Amino acid sequence: MLQIYQPEEDSFLLQRTLKEKLPKLLKENSDLKFLEIGPGSGIQLKTAYDLGVKKQNIFSCDINSDSVRHCKKLGFNCVKSNLFEKIKKKYDVIIFNPPYLPENELEPKDSKLATTGGKRGSEIINEFLLQAKSHLAENGTIFLLTSSLTGKLNWKNYKKKKVANKKIFFEELYIWELKKYKLKN
Repeated sequence: MLQIYQPEEDSFLLQRTLKEKLPKLLKENSDLKFLEIGPGSGIQLKTAYDLGVKKQNIFSCDINSDSVRHCKKLGFNCVKSNLFEKIKKKYDVIIFNPPYLPENELEPKDSKLATTGGKRGSEIINEFLLQAKSHLAENGTIFLLTSSLTGKLNWKNYKKKKVANKKIFFEELYIWELKKYKLKN
């Protein structure tokens, strides 16, 4: 049995955001380069393709070998990589639905990889934010999902705008649109 993160409320919130935002970005750049970190089931890769991103411009990477194999079977470029470790190029859009929950001793080990973002829930996201700036094209956009339960986030290199949110059970989910700060002359 493959151990792949299946779409849940967070995935569907990110998907709705992409359906709203990607068409506008594609109007500005029909050759848009798209990268997903941690595609899991491939739901966002399929969404990007269905919205008009050229298949050869859709890339992804995952730390989970099952997810990499699954996304390749779907016909998408996917490599095994811890965040940007194997990513060399720059992208116009980078998306990430990360593990964002704080560590919970009661959570089973097999689900922690997909849900736990570190002791405070922000460690993986902060590392992503640090690495992403080197892989984001000049006027590129990041769509990042976080939770009200996620601990201290380090936004210092980005302008952020909340573009979606949804209350579920014991938390609220947020989608952030991030742009790099531009240096002033």
